[in-house]
Amino acid sequence: MLAGNAQASQDPTAPLGWQAPAKKHTVTKTKLPQLQGIICSELNACTVILNNVSVERGESVSGYTLADIRDDHVTVTRGGKKWRLELFADIVKAN
Repeated sequence: MLAGNAQASQDPTAPLGWQAPAKKHTVTKTKLPQLQGIICSELNACTVILNNVSVERGESVSGYTLADIRDDHVTVTRGGKKWRLELFADIVKAN
């Protein structure tokens, strides 16, 4: 008598020698935050707007940590890498 709970390791209807394709490891990419504003008080305490969220130096948004704040750009870090986000990107349109 055969056990009713036996399972085949492969599809018995598949062609001989066929194996299911290996699952690919997909890496999800997180988009860089969008720099929307830099607000500084008279005491040099600056706040940055990233992805509609108010952030101060050392805080994180979408996995990116705000490392440095300048007048026209900020630096964010993630996983040991750095990105410079410009407040006003130079966009030149040719007509």
